This record gives sequence, structure tokens and C-alpha cells, in this order.
Amino acid sequence: MSQTKAIPHNLIRWDQSEDSLAPLTECQKDCLTNLEVAVSSFFPLSNLQPGAVEDGKKFDENVSQETIAPIERYQELLQHFLLLERKYMSMYDLKYSLYLDELKSRRSECQDVCSQIEETLDDFSALYKQYTEVSSKTTSLYEASEQLICDQKQLNATIDGITEYVRYFKEIDVITEKLEASTLSVNSEMFFTILDKIDVNIDFMQNNSSFNESRTYLVRYKHCQSKAIALIQNYISNLFFKTTESILNLRDSENSSENADAALALFYGRFQTILSKTKPVIRQIENKSYKRQEYDSLLLECHQYYWSQRGLVLGTSIQKSLNSIREKYNGDHCSLVRHSCALLLHASIDEHKLFYEFFSKQSNGLTAYLESLCTSLYDALRPFIIHINHLETLAEICCILRIEMLDEHVQNNFEPLEGFGNICLQLLHDVQERLVFRAHLYLQSDVLSYNPSSGDLAYPEKLRMMEDIAESIREANRQTRMKKISVSSTDSSALEPVSRNHIVIDSIYQKTHMGSSPADLHAMWYPTVRRTLVCLSRLYRCVDRSVFQSLSQEAISLCVQSIENARQEIEKRASVLDAELFQIKHLLILREQIAPFQVDFTIKEFSLDFSKVKTAAFGLLEKSSRFFTLSNNALLQFLLEGAPQMKEQLIDSRKHVDAKLRLTCQRLIQHATYLLIYPIIKLLEKEKLLDASSNQENALGSAQEIATTVADVLRIIKFKCPEIQQSMQLYLANKETEFILFKPVKNNICAAFTQLHQILSKYYNDENLQLIACPLPEQISVMLSSTTLMQGKSNRESQAVLKQSQSLAKQED
Repeated sequence: MSQTKAIPHNLIRWDQSEDSLAPLTECQKDCLTNLEVAVSSFFPLSNLQPGAVEDGKKFDENVSQETIAPIERYQELLQHFLLLERKYMSMYDLKYSLYLDELKSRRSECQDVCSQIEETLDDFSALYKQYTEVSSKTTSLYEASEQLICDQKQLNATIDGITEYVRYFKEIDVITEKLEASTLSVNSEMFFTILDKIDVNIDFMQNNSSFNESRTYLVRYKHCQSKAIALIQNYISNLFFKTTESILNLRDSENSSENADAALALFYGRFQTILSKTKPVIRQIENKSYKRQEYDSLLLECHQYYWSQRGLVLGTSIQKSLNSIREKYNGDHCSLVRHSCALLLHASIDEHKLFYEFFSKQSNGLTAYLESLCTSLYDALRPFIIHINHLETLAEICCILRIEMLDEHVQNNFEPLEGFGNICLQLLHDVQERLVFRAHLYLQSDVLSYNPSSGDLAYPEKLRMMEDIAESIREANRQTRMKKISVSSTDSSALEPVSRNHIVIDSIYQKTHMGSSPADLHAMWYPTVRRTLVCLSRLYRCVDRSVFQSLSQEAISLCVQSIENARQEIEKRASVLDAELFQIKHLLILREQIAPFQVDFTIKEFSLDFSKVKTAAFGLLEKSSRFFTLSNNALLQFLLEGAPQMKEQLIDSRKHVDAKLRLTCQRLIQHATYLLIYPIIKLLEKEKLLDASSNQENALGSAQEIATTVADVLRIIKFKCPEIQQSMQLYLANKETEFILFKPVKNNICAAFTQLHQILSKYYNDENLQLIACPLPEQISVMLSSTTLMQGKSNRESQAVLKQSQSLAKQED
């Protein structure tokens, strides 16, 4: 019993703060504290619903109101703990209990709603069945109505189609009646509407040939179309005819030239007055001509009738105008061609313009009409052209036709002037043919067969005379310049411009005249050279390139031959040096003048080579026994091997001139060398005749004779060399050319003296060599280089200076 009483007391002392029976460690206290925090955080009073909180408060109040008996036993502790546990567990599950009660009430409400929905669905099913029955009946009624409407539209369309088709058949009577009406005008909108209806109905009948009587109505519409075309044709032709008749009557009533010119101007105005009447009709024809052959043929007939009427109007007038031009420019062929071509040129342009004022569709026959109109030009000019003999006139006519007419006018305005260009081209071919023929005769008669006069061959007299004249002119210019300078010296203000002016004039004069030869003047050329170059310059612009190549080759060959003939004549009357220089100068002129021609002077010539024929003939005679054998027949072999062959040969005129020039230069070099060292050449030829083993003294002559020969040669070189150079300058007047020609002469002289020195060393001793005193080649070269032409010029210049000083002295006195 005592133990039972001790238990509560022990429990009280269980957790005393002081002297407790079972004191807790610090770790255990921390665990309890953590457990308390965890329980308070896990069961917060704020998370409880307001009702639960209130119930809890009430429960706490009830519990607090109850008297808590002291716990003395372990069983009481457990019961108290169980009570507390239930209290706290009921507080935790309170919100779930309340939510469960809410869910149960909501479930009962949903069950009520579902029952109501099932009842509503049953009502809707009944309504849908009723709607389906009504809808099926309404749809069948609607489909029946739609079918009836569709059938009605088809019937209406069929009625409209039948009515439209019938319209094409019914319109034939109306169209026929309108076409037969006397008041119908071709140039009216009603007539154009009829034409359109006829075309549409014809297309309908052709596209629906399966219709009943469509072929019959097609024929009737074709008949209406032919009648309408006939009305148009008569309308257009009557207008053109009446206009042409009024113009012709006007022309016949006026006879003077002035009135004729006025009538020619009215030829176009009268036709333009009917333009407003014909243009709409012609436009309709042109628009329909692209689709229908009938209207295309009608348009072509209108073209032909228009051209025939215009031909009647202009044919005679153009012929009269050409006759008046021929009478006005009788003898002046160039003006005749120019004005005649100008007349037809303007007429072609005016006709082209007038045609396209009436018609807008292009026609190939317009060119043929304009060409036939220009045929009178060809008929008028050709009789004059085939009788012209003068090359200048023919060349000028070629330039007029080619440059002025074809290049300047026809090329820039080709369409209206195509026919005119064809006629001009025919005339140009005739003129070129005549020009080539006359040029060939001219080259034969005036170049190859030229008979030179004494003045043509007066070389070098005419060149020296021209040089003297040029020198006198220069002298007069110097004196005039000196006079002006002396007069203007008193006026200082005028001194500067006068002196500058004369300085400029003098420099230009020196540039243009210094180093020029009289032979360079065009008038001083040999006539055949001048004629050849003038002829080629004319032909170059007038004939085709291939024709010019052939003619140029012939002309240059004949010119070179005429220069060769002139050289032979000059050689007879003057000297070989003048003849060679004459030929060189004119060949240089010829080569220089033909260089600008942009043409190949090479032509092909074909010839037959009969060299094998002779060999084959001799072989045939040797094989006479095999004339009739089957194998290796001699006749057959002769035919195969003895046939002549065609050879092609290229002839270059420029190369021919160069070869001739090269040959002439070689002759000049040989002749100049011969003039300067002729005795030495004879001496060298004499040495060649001696026996090769002969080494005797005086084999070539005595030393004195050799010395005399050498001295004579040196004297000849001293006096003849300036004369040769002066002749070169007189003819050539070109330092480079003179140097090229004189250098081989100098080399030949040096080579001759070198050979002579070797020969003299072979035949003569030192004493005789000193007596001969033959100069070395180097000495000869220095002597030739020091020889100039300034001796004669210095004399002339000193005389001129003396004359100027004397004239100035007189002026000062």
C-alpha cells in the first residue's frame, strides 16, 4: 500500500526541476523541445477552419472547465494521454470531415441534376424524331422545286439559242434588201455594219455546217459579200478615175511651163481632197484583209488601180520634166544627172508619202510601182551615158550616183527610195562599165602609146629652170622682208609684231620649201605618171574593189612601161645619169602615190601549160605500134598524160614597181661608179686578162702611167662627185634616199681602190709605189665624205647677200 502511495509521489517528483527522480539529460531536453516545435508546426491552430477552431475553443473550454484529477497511476497517465491524443486527432481530421460532408451533399445534388438531364434528353430525342420527319418532307419539296427551275432555265436557253440561230438565217433578207437600196452609201456606218454582219454570218455558217440549209445560206451570204465588194471597188475606182481625169484635163488646158509646174504641184493636192472619202472605206478593207482572202484581193486591186491612175498622172509630166532638164543642161552631163535624179528622188518620196496617206498596210508592189516610175530616168540618161568619153565626167557621175544618191539619200531613207535606188544602181553599173571601158582605152592610148614632146623629156633643164625660179622667188621674199623690217625699225611699237609675223612666215616657208625638189611638183611629173595616178584616183571611188584591182594592175604596168620608154629617150638626148634618176624619181612617186589605196594590188592570172603536150606527142609517135592494143594503149596514155594543165599565177603591181625600182637603182649605182673610177675599172679589167704567173714590172704599164691614171681618177672624183650629188638632190631632194643611193657607190669606189692597192703591191716595188702614190681606201672614204654640194650653193648665197647689202645701202642713202 505504501508502494501505491509512493508511486504518485514519485511521479510528481519525476520531472521536478530540482532533485528529480529521473532527471533528463541535455540531449533529451533538446529532443523534447524539438518534438514540441514539430508538433506545434505540424498542427497549427491557423490552418483549422473557423468552425473547427471554434469547436476546438469550445472543446478547450469544456476541458478547462472540467476538473482534471491528479494523475497518480500509470493507467491514468495513459488514459489522460489517450484523451489528449484523441482531442488533437479530432482537431486535425475536423477539416477533412467537414470536406467529406460537403462532398456528400454535392453528390446528392449531381445525382438530382443527372436525373433531370436524362429526362431532358428523352424530350430532345422525341423532338429530333419529329424534326427529321418534317425536314425530309421539306427537302423533297425543295429538290422538286429546284429541278423545275433548272428545267425552266434549260427550256429558256434552248429557246434563246434557237432564236439566236434563227437570227442568222433571217438576216439574209434584211441584208439583201439594204444592199439593193439605191440610197445606200458605201462611206457610211450602215454599210460598214452590213459588212460586219455579213462576215459574222459567214463565219457562223462555216462553223455550223451541220445545220439544215446552212450551205444554202452560206452561198447567199457569199453573194452578198461579193456584191458589197463590187460596190466598194466601184466606189474607190470612180473616185480615183474622176480625180485623175480632172488632173489630166487641167494639164491639157494649160500649156506653159509655169502652169505645168503648178499642175505638177496640184497632182498631189487633188488626190488629197478625196482622202476623207476613201480613207474610212480603205481602213475597213485593210482591217478585214487580215482575216479574209476576198478583202485582201480587193485591197490588192485597189493598190493596182491607184498605181495605174498615179502612173497616168505622173508618167507624162515626169517625162516632160526630164526633157526640159535635158534641154536646160544640154552638154553638162553631171548637172543633167544630178537634177534628173533629184526630180525622181523627190517624186518617189512624195508618191510614197501619198500612198500611205491612203493606205496603211504595207505592200510589196509599191517598190515595183516606184521603180517603174523611175524607169523613165534610166531611159532618159542611159543614151547620154553610153556616149560619154571623158573619164572625169564618168567618174563625177559615178560619185553623184553612188555618194549623193545611194549613200546619202537611199541608205538614209531606204523604204520610199528602194525603187529609185534600184534604178540608180542600174545606172551606176552602166556608168562603171563605160568608165572601165574608157579607162582601158585611155591607158592604152594616153599612157602606153603616149608620144612625149620635147618639153616632156627636157630633163634636167626644166628642173633647173624651176629651181632658179624658186630661188628668185625666195630672193624676192627676202628683199621684201628686209624692206619691211627696215621701214618698221623707226617705230618701236610696230617692230615687235612685224618681226614676229615674218619669223613665223619664214619658218613656215622653210618647212614647206626646204629640201623640196621641182620634180615633186604635180605639174612636173611625167604626163603618163600623172595621168595614171589621176585615173586610179578616179576609179578608186567609182568601181568595185575587184574591178579596181584588175585595172590598177594594168595601169601600173603600163605606167612603168611608159617610164621605161621615157628613160630611153632621155638617155638618148641627155645622159644616162639623168635617165636613171628620172626613172627612180617617178617610180618612187608611183609607189608613194599608190600606197594610200586600201586595196590589194595582187591579182590572179590563169594560163594553160602545154609543156606536157609536146612530150606526150613525141611519146605517141614512138609508141605508134600500140595504137590499137587493149592493154597499155598509146592513144589513151597520150590523152591522159598530154592534157594541158591550168596554172595559177599571182601578179602584184607593188612588187613589180619595187623590182623595177631596185633594178634601176642598181644600174644607177653601177653607172655612177663607172663615171667616177672608169680608168681604174679598165685597169682592173686589164689585170684580169694578164697571165696568172706574170709578175713582171710594168705589166700594167709604167709607174708614171699608173700615177697619171690615179691622179686623173682623183680629179674626176673631186669634180664629178659633186655633180652626181647635185643631180641626185635635183631629182630626189631627200637626204635619206640620196645617202642610200650614194653609199653603194662609195663602197664600190673604196673596194676598187682596195683591189688596186693589192694589185700594185703585187706588180710594183716600193719606189714605184711611192711614185704612183695610190691613196689608201680610208683616204678615199674621207675624201668622198668631205665632198659636198655646198660650193655652188655658197656662191649663190654670197651673191644674194651682196645684193641685199647693196639694196639696204641704197635705201639708207
